[in-house]
Amino acid sequence: MPSFTFARGNATKLLSSPLYALGRLASVFIRRRDALWVFACGSGLGEGSLALYRMADAADPSLRLVWIARDREELARARALGLTSVLRSSWRGFRMTLRARVIVVTHGLGDVNRFGTHGAFILQLWHGIPLKRIQLDSPVTFGGSGLVSRMLRALYRRNSAAIDLVPAASESSAGRLRTAFGLPADRVVVTGDPRDDAVLGPREAARELLERGVGGLGGDEVILFAPTWRDGEADPVVPTDAEWSSIAEHLEATARVLVLRPHPHSVGDYRPGPAASNRIRMLSATVQNDINPVLPAIDILVTDYSSIAFDFALLGRPIAFLAPDAREYARTRGLYEPYREFSGGSEVESWAELLALLATPASGNKPVALERLAAHAVHLAATHHEYRDGRNTERVYEVLRTRLGGQA
Repeated sequence: MPSFTFARGNATKLLSSPLYALGRLASVFIRRRDALWVFACGSGLGEGSLALYRMADAADPSLRLVWIARDREELARARALGLTSVLRSSWRGFRMTLRARVIVVTHGLGDVNRFGTHGAFILQLWHGIPLKRIQLDSPVTFGGSGLVSRMLRALYRRNSAAIDLVPAASESSAGRLRTAFGLPADRVVVTGDPRDDAVLGPREAARELLERGVGGLGGDEVILFAPTWRDGEADPVVPTDAEWSSIAEHLEATARVLVLRPHPHSVGDYRPGPAASNRIRMLSATVQNDINPVLPAIDILVTDYSSIAFDFALLGRPIAFLAPDAREYARTRGLYEPYREFSGGSEVESWAELLALLATPASGNKPVALERLAAHAVHLAATHHEYRDGRNTERVYEVLRTRLGGQA
């Protein structure tokens, strides 16, 4: 059974409506503390929220910063890093959220204790440049028509209206985020995405981090396979036994390692891959929840519709697209741009086609196909990233302080 679907998430939101009302009432009597900021990330400890926590901690020692953890494992990890942390579902999690002047999230208000957010300054970092239509723009968010759909749309609009600031990687991304959240232009600011600062980090450190998760790599090239999820549907590209064998042969012949990174909510069994070859490794989200710090260690990315392509494009390295369901996915989920613009028209529909695309010539020279894929990555970076200097977090912090000063 899938761990998350839009239908299940929306049902939880609707059933929680009375608790929103109680939280709103409590906010009338509880004064928010200007020096208290809380941070959380929907995928766990990391991403832009952690980067901004560290930036704020270094810039202003007078601030009281608290990490809101999803579970006890994340709580322990946060405290091991020296962060002050409380459980989201605990009384302290509610109280800290209710008292905080600033709330920083990456997915939604449910990253923190969603019932204590009313009246705070909400900074929505989001979690990547959207290719797939999201939030108010997405045809699958509200599940069709009728009363329930109208109730959900009203709830999403109300929650989105509470957002005070959304950073964007570029003006094209900003336009998507404005319509997705129904926000005026001045609340979505082009600063660069804080989570992308890690992509420009040192390759050696990223390689060490990756090896802690998947084992030694020697001097081999690394291919990262990172597909997106299908809202509860099975991944259409899970290899068959025969395809696993072909993949293993390709990796042996080219001195490469394939790192599998299924989406945390994906449906499909990738375990036969590592069993078939030592050159196939698994890097699950439970081992490394934040993938961006690992990206500098990757030589080739294989994905489909995931925003990881925009992140990885900053490195100017080859990106291959494996998307057998491109037409159907675009029809049902909706995309902000034609898929062939995103993929550069190089997408393939099977593992056999992908392996042929990535094959190294007998001469040992770099394949022309990889040069073409790398050139498209450079194009993606140029069109979707305003900044490539590793200072996105700094810019977001500066805009945040300016906006807070204006509200004083």
